[in-house]
Amino acid sequence: MVDAIRAAGGEVYAVTSEPQALASRAQDEWELSIECVGDPHQEIAEAARQQGMLDLRTSEVGEFITRDTTWGVSHPKGFYQPGVLALTSERLLYRWQSIPNRKNMGGAGGRPTEDYVWQKVQDALADTSATDAGLDEAPITAGKAPPFFLFSLMLMAHGWFIRPKAFTYQADGVNPMQRFPWVLMRLVAFLGCWMMAFVLLPTAWVGFVLALYMPIAILGVRKVYLTFAVEVPE
Repeated sequence: MVDAIRAAGGEVYAVTSEPQALASRAQDEWELSIECVGDPHQEIAEAARQQGMLDLRTSEVGEFITRDTTWGVSHPKGFYQPGVLALTSERLLYRWQSIPNRKNMGGAGGRPTEDYVWQKVQDALADTSATDAGLDEAPITAGKAPPFFLFSLMLMAHGWFIRPKAFTYQADGVNPMQRFPWVLMRLVAFLGCWMMAFVLLPTAWVGFVLALYMPIAILGVRKVYLTFAVEVPE
């Protein structure tokens, strides 16, 4: 899609609330063909907001997000949720912004696909009589996000079932979402071990151990629920 946009005379940028040093590092290590722009003070996001183009939601960065990272996190104004903005010097061609809620995993899912966005942009370019595009509130997304409770369990599995761990970039060259399948396998194995324990070992013993563990699991899942935005879409 990037090549098609450039062939049409456009350009693509990825703007992040991370510092520029981290944005550039991710661009190099992930071998991205687009420029990643760091906006930790949210100047670009604020300009888009002031001009009525896009009003990205902003979330605070807490210990849950920064825990276990191998790089220094610097978000003086928090981090903003995903959004897509396509424009020319004359008008807005496409606009979408994430409204974080439990259905889209607090903004981690429910994002429009590349092909869908590019088709919307092409349609807008073809209609020279059109005005600024309105917000797209029902885009075609890349699959359905898992239930929020399952997502909470996935974060617990990522933290080895002791405490939830977000899928944050670890500055190791690996896209954090590439860990998702491995973590899912870890969760399946964990649940399978509990079931096998109930089958092979005395029920009273296993039940006692499970009762000791449950407060840890409940606190971890509750932490996920309280951390991620749960705004209800309008």
